[in-house]
Amino acid sequence: MSDPRSDLPTHQVENQPDPLGDLNLFTSDPILRSTAPDSLTDYGAALGQAQTRATGHTANRHEPELQLFDSGGRRLDEVRFHPAYHEMMTLSQGAGYAATAWDGGSHVAHAAMVYLASQVEPGHCCPLTMTYAAVPALQMNTDIAAQWTPKLIARDYDPRTLPIGQKRSATLGMAMTEKQGGSDVRANTTRAVRDGDNWRLTGHKWFCSAPMSDGFLTLAQTENGLTCFLVPRWLDGDRNAIHLMRMKDKMGNKANASSEIEYHNALAYQLGDEGRGVQTIIEMVHHTRLDTAMAPAGLMRGALTHAMHWAQHRTVFQKRLIDQPLMQSVLVDLILDWQVATWLGLYVAMAFDDPDARPFARIGVALAKFLNNKLCPRVTLEAMEALGGMGYVEDTPMPMYYREAPLNSIWEGSGNVICLDILRTLSRDTDALEALRARLDAATGADARYDQALADHRARWSKLPDEGEARLFAERTALLLAGSVLIRTAPGAVTDAFVGTRLTAPSGQIAGSITGVDARSIVQSFNG
Repeated sequence: MSDPRSDLPTHQVENQPDPLGDLNLFTSDPILRSTAPDSLTDYGAALGQAQTRATGHTANRHEPELQLFDSGGRRLDEVRFHPAYHEMMTLSQGAGYAATAWDGGSHVAHAAMVYLASQVEPGHCCPLTMTYAAVPALQMNTDIAAQWTPKLIARDYDPRTLPIGQKRSATLGMAMTEKQGGSDVRANTTRAVRDGDNWRLTGHKWFCSAPMSDGFLTLAQTENGLTCFLVPRWLDGDRNAIHLMRMKDKMGNKANASSEIEYHNALAYQLGDEGRGVQTIIEMVHHTRLDTAMAPAGLMRGALTHAMHWAQHRTVFQKRLIDQPLMQSVLVDLILDWQVATWLGLYVAMAFDDPDARPFARIGVALAKFLNNKLCPRVTLEAMEALGGMGYVEDTPMPMYYREAPLNSIWEGSGNVICLDILRTLSRDTDALEALRARLDAATGADARYDQALADHRARWSKLPDEGEARLFAERTALLLAGSVLIRTAPGAVTDAFVGTRLTAPSGQIAGSITGVDARSIVQSFNG
């Protein structure tokens, strides 16, 4: 009996894979099963439901709208979201996305949640990542931390526009970037003047991560230099003087309402010492880097899940795509990149959970952020192409993955900034340098090719390179670190292919140019 959905007046619908259907994103992922806590099973099941994917799709198709004034001409400075966005926020906030690292869970669990959520709807991850990352920065002011932290780590979502004391939960955003400085935040011109025990801020911020947050960590100049502040969006009985100027018309991340804002004598609370704003906010930056290292791995996994489903159910030239040797070569290359990004990101997350591993976490997270984000655009593009013309159509999530792919490399320090940070860290932080060396040495003796690649690396860079070589140095160092992780954790076929094609005899730059690997085993490793 034929499927009635295929009975059309002009043709029979054939050779079209059924929709992906419900899928537990946690239990179907072999890397997560071996590294992340089983408590994420329910979150993975909820995100993997076809209805949740449809909700995420809707949140991206119906973009947030800026509401500057009410009908009487009074300032509102608010953003209106489609209900689908609030559904995604409710799901992830309730599951503990922003909380689990601080309320008895772990940074590994948090990193895994970033990875899972990015596969479905990455836009809502931004305010939750900022909320997670702000918690350690708030500890610089014990009174602020006592009032705000319980609301930030509450497993609840409360989008109401109210003072912090009247809310069940809260989110925090970040507003550091200014037009004239970009990543050079020391060039900021926003001014702060004393107002009793607090401050008043005046200035323009070129990028505000999530303007409907309950407060923003921001930087401003006092007489003693650049200082970090918390700016609440609501005061008791009144709005703070934060004006939303315009929404950013972004390439991707459509569900999230990035904007430009201005402070018009806005009330602010000081965090940390005057003149040490960068040192204060660096804790937030350190934790956002973990998320920007894990999100691209999630985007790769999401794109590959759809490409694999298509290849397994689509027949071309009397053979399934998955059985075509050339398609296998493409998928193998992409799976290796996903394996590298996921193992490396989660390995670094483990260091966030170990106070003794903090020196390694500082350098490891920068290396993972750089490498994973440079791999992501290639994987999402080639996964899109695996679907042919269907991959270019908004009926599938492939365009969303592709548009999202550059974001995490640009966000919180673009590639050049990260590479220069890597050089600075290794030149100034002896503990980080020794911790990295120890992690690289931990895999020696298992594969002579890795040992030789490590020896060659150290011979070439017996001292740190000049800035012009920073990207090459960062790439090779990150690949070696990834190799060290894979040798000790990943399936043998994956490790052998990675070492053989990424460290010792690199394959071509175009996906599918890989040769001499156990393709079948690597394809099977995708679902374990």
